[in-house]
Amino acid sequence: MTRAASTPEIVRYGELKPCKTAFIDAHTPGSNLKENFTIIGGGVSESADQHVHITTPHGFNIGAAGQPPKCRNSLHSHRTAEVFFVLSGRWRFFWGRRGDAGEVVLEPGDIINIPTGIFRGFENIGTDYGMIMAVLGGDDAGGGVIWAPQVIEDAADHGLVLAETGKLYDTKAGQALPDGVAPMPVLTEAQMADYPELSPMQVVGWGVRRYWDMVALAQGAPVTVIGETGIIRDRPGFEVALMTRSSASMDHHAHDRPSVLMPVRGHWRVEWAGDAPGDASLAPGDTASIPAGLPHAAYPSMEGEAALYHIVGTDDPAGPSALWSA
Repeated sequence: MTRAASTPEIVRYGELKPCKTAFIDAHTPGSNLKENFTIIGGGVSESADQHVHITTPHGFNIGAAGQPPKCRNSLHSHRTAEVFFVLSGRWRFFWGRRGDAGEVVLEPGDIINIPTGIFRGFENIGTDYGMIMAVLGGDDAGGGVIWAPQVIEDAADHGLVLAETGKLYDTKAGQALPDGVAPMPVLTEAQMADYPELSPMQVVGWGVRRYWDMVALAQGAPVTVIGETGIIRDRPGFEVALMTRSSASMDHHAHDRPSVLMPVRGHWRVEWAGDAPGDASLAPGDTASIPAGLPHAAYPSMEGEAALYHIVGTDDPAGPSALWSA
């Protein structure tokens, strides 16, 4: 185990820096009001304006999407895992080439592990601004986003063109593709055949877990939500666990790689030893990156309901969902 030489990096919810031009649908009506946040790692943003809060490699990326009511994120796919938990609001997740193969509605604390290789989107169907937090597999998050053909076509009608390099150009702002650089090719019908239309049983039954069910399982010890032995059996290159008041401990422990703490309910105290011991409070929406080898503990700092998600990388390569080998 490596010896820690630093303190945790904490990104506060209220200090998150949004990007409103992160993706190709930034001008498309119905998607133009969304905000994208890249908290840990480079993420998959297509805009040079995206601010990255923590650049330390973790083996996965942490991001977030903030959207007002009736705002949606367009259909896309990833080559590595995309996991969301709802921080606030009420969200509809949908999938399939046209977004009509299935859907599920999730509320605060609920989590979804979306299978790789399918087109998916999400929409805030609540009455207030909502936020979902995301974990993407791999340090490079699979090399970017794969858009459904109609998303690229709709974006062009509103002035945005995605280059084959993955960079976004706004023709309404006078930007143009550089010489020798072609637009991102639209998937052909033959290529679309590689993106299956999964049933609700396959997506929801395999990859969705409800907050209160997980709380019931996290009595006395944190419950592994996503992992080789988790209640969602997957090996996406990271593990996700849920810790509650009854499963928290003041005993210090350490990991051989960076780990992340993300409260979803209540206020938490994180304390650490090492060369510069200290402590800090965490609230829902805050993200704490704990350096490799740093002895630390996290536990509720006041009475009331308390739960947080804990993410740590594994030696498994980021790749297709375990659903495909089930």
